[in-house]
Amino acid sequence: MDKFVIKGGNPLIGKVTISGSKNSALPILAATLLTPEECIIHRVPDLSDIRYMLEILKFLGAQVHYEKGTVRVKNKIINWIAPYDLVRKMRASICILGPLIARCGKARVSLPGGCVIGDRPIDLHISGLQKLGANIDIIKGDVVAQGGQLRGTTINLRGPYGSTVLGTDNVMMAACRSEGTTIIEGAACEPEVEDLAKFLVSMGAKISGIGSQRLIIEGIKELHGSEYTIITDRIEAGTFAVGAAMTKGDLFLEQAPVNHMTSVLEKLRDCGVTIQVEEKGLRVSRSGPLKAFEIETSSYPGFPTDMQAQFCAMATIACGKSKVVENIFPNRFMHISELKRLGANIELLKNEVHIYGIERLSGAPVMASDLRASAALVLAGLVADNTTEVHRVYHIDRGYEKIDEKLLAVGAMIKRVYSKT
Repeated sequence: MDKFVIKGGNPLIGKVTISGSKNSALPILAATLLTPEECIIHRVPDLSDIRYMLEILKFLGAQVHYEKGTVRVKNKIINWIAPYDLVRKMRASICILGPLIARCGKARVSLPGGCVIGDRPIDLHISGLQKLGANIDIIKGDVVAQGGQLRGTTINLRGPYGSTVLGTDNVMMAACRSEGTTIIEGAACEPEVEDLAKFLVSMGAKISGIGSQRLIIEGIKELHGSEYTIITDRIEAGTFAVGAAMTKGDLFLEQAPVNHMTSVLEKLRDCGVTIQVEEKGLRVSRSGPLKAFEIETSSYPGFPTDMQAQFCAMATIACGKSKVVENIFPNRFMHISELKRLGANIELLKNEVHIYGIERLSGAPVMASDLRASAALVLAGLVADNTTEVHRVYHIDRGYEKIDEKLLAVGAMIKRVYSKT
């Protein structure tokens, strides 16, 4: 397995171009299943998760061409079954369920894999699709659905830890080709859900309330092809912003989606970080000390769970005691034990951590457990004394396009060491 070897101490200075959003691209690619016509999607990041999704589409019968950030896909569905070997590596693969039911009237999709960040059931996906009229059973680890004629209805998708993002995606896609009107209450408001809705509208879907917790979808018989450019990745932009803050750097984040980053930027300002919004992006710098902080993750527009690990890394060198509460995935603290290996002073108490900032971290071998934990460990390595080795970086390759090359270009001392096996 590949690893990153990082020698800490250099500030990040220069320009980073933010890539397209992984969390937008995956459901949008799944949505192309709703039409037999060609779709052209721009600004698609080159990530392992994207490659997995394209392989799934090919297995289902799609013609796919991917080059220089643009995907051309034409879905002639010849197979409505997505087996375990295809979907086990990526949770977002469940997004094909709704489109397959809507277009084929049936689907068999293995329960998905992805990051080990705690239990993430798909019960809201299933109940939402059932309310539209799909007959669904779990058989030998597969979601087996028979659709028939889907009919619009009112569906509430709010769960115990907030609204379901992928569940909203799945139900919305299926509703677009259902008979009648569907009202989704408690819809997720994340920018990536809004982006999917706008793509569906570009295909001819009739959706109102986009960006709100109440979506109204008037079903139509057919959707057509479309050409669309996805939004840039707010989590990648936030990660590099934290990197600039931790290293006392000065980074211009080109194409950063500033309007989608309000909670993260507000917290960075509270920590003593300078944020300047410019015409083509965002400049992030720090000259004074990092201040301790408190955050609680919540659904958008609250503080994103996907930035929690990166802020934990920043708290390890902030002045004072920081408190981080995880409300979305209460067990999402796999990175804490690895940050401790670098010398961090952290107490874990159920779904919250107390972090006591120290002057500097000390390099050591660490093991990545999931996508955002990987990013946190890389950030910690950038400020640690001596050398840090981050193992299992295939996790970070799922969600950050060429992160080692981007960091190297702005002054980081980072090297990818390729596995010999």
